Order: sequence, then C-alpha cells, then structure tokens
Amino acid sequence: MHLLVKGARNFGLELTSAQLRAFEVYYQELKQWNPKANLTAIMDCEEVQLKHFLDSLSIYCLDEFREALRTKPSLRVLDLGTGAGFPGIPIKIISPSIKLTLLDSTHKKIRFLKHIVQRLELEGVEIIWGRAEAVAHQQHHRESYDFVVARAVAEMPILAEYTLPFCKVGGYVVAYKGPKASREVEAAKTALSLLGGKLLRLHPVELKGLHEARSLVLLVKVSPTLSAYPRRPGIPEKRPLGVKVASSQRTLTHRN
Repeated sequence: MHLLVKGARNFGLELTSAQLRAFEVYYQELKQWNPKANLTAIMDCEEVQLKHFLDSLSIYCLDEFREALRTKPSLRVLDLGTGAGFPGIPIKIISPSIKLTLLDSTHKKIRFLKHIVQRLELEGVEIIWGRAEAVAHQQHHRESYDFVVARAVAEMPILAEYTLPFCKVGGYVVAYKGPKASREVEAAKTALSLLGGKLLRLHPVELKGLHEARSLVLLVKVSPTLSAYPRRPGIPEKRPLGVKVASSQRTLTHRN
C-alpha cells in the first residue's frame, strides 16, 4: 500500500497502522467479492490504491471539509450511489467519528457493504437500499446531511437533483468529477437555482500516476429544496433540469 501512504501525505494525512490495515483488508475483500457482486472493473492493487482509495480521500483537500470535521467531528455524511463503498468507506476509515450513510440501489452491492462494514468493525454506519429519488422524500433523510458525496453517479444536472434534497441548508455537496467537470457545472446552472444550491468552486485534484484530470465540484445549499424535487424515479435522468434531452450527454466519469 505504498502508493496509498505516499498519496495520502499529499492530502495532509498520515495513515496509522490500523488505518493501513483496514485498507488492506478492504482490498482483499474487494478481490474476493468482485466475481459474484460485480463491484469494480479495477482490481490491480496499485490501481485500486490510486483510482479508488486515494481518489476517495481527495475530499481532504477541501478546507471546508477539514474545518467542518474540526468543529463537528460527528458530521452526518451521505454517500449517494456508493457502489463498493467509494468514497464513503475510505472517508470513514480516516474519520471514524462521522455518521455515515451509504445509499445504493443494487442488492449485490448492499450485501457487500454490510459485509465490509462488519469486517472492518465500522460503527455509526447506516446502509440503505433504494433510489435517491424516493429516499430523499423520507423525513429522516431529507435536508439532514452536513455533506453529501457522490462519485461516478451521473452528470451534474442530474446529480444536483439527486443530492441537494438530502443536504441541509448550509451543508455541502461534493461531486467527484473528471475532465468534463466545467462543462457539467455550466449545464447544471438551472438545476442549482431550482434546487437551492450554489457552486462554490471546482477544486482541481492532483493524483500522481493518474493522467486523467480530476476535480471536486463543491456546492453549498443556500435555501430549502422545493418539495416537488427530486421528481419520481427515472425522471431526473430522462429529463435533466435545464438540459435539452436531445443534446444531453449522460456519460459516467471514472466508473467504479
């Protein structure tokens, strides 16, 4: 795990032996479960360290996240469309005091998540099977999270409708994005306005050894989301807010 140790230092993180062991166990469990659960196309150890573990930890580049952790260690964090647990579980390994919710709509991945959370003895983790469009209307989850994170889920006009209804006013959405981030953000302007979100910035992320540009899209929730959003399951993807469907390009970036 030399790449992980070295790369984490670039984010100001010095991994403890216990944290390093947790990542090693995580990797071994990914390998064991992947054939039956279809968790990730990336299985080479160095690639997993770089493209999954370190990419997940790039949120520690954000001053807003570090300051929030400092003032409120028990941050409520939602990982939407978590898949194999990225970025939520790596964040939880580093910051065990956060209250983490993992949301995914695939049963096989939910089974893996339950296993790995138990295997790593992670406390304060809630695992939910469901669609974001439905779960976001549940009182326990609506506008309840300090941070909502999402990686390889959808382009920004769609992702904004999935994530912002979960985020409390004054909270943040962090979207992990690739080289098309600027274009996606531009296309999401109408959606952000309708949903109560505001772009703070695109934060470039440097992952040594990864040639594709990476960045974090940081949104802040400035006003409550109207109760009509998110629309019923499937509609945000079919008819993204403010985007002409015929010209919408819905390609996922940096897939799990």
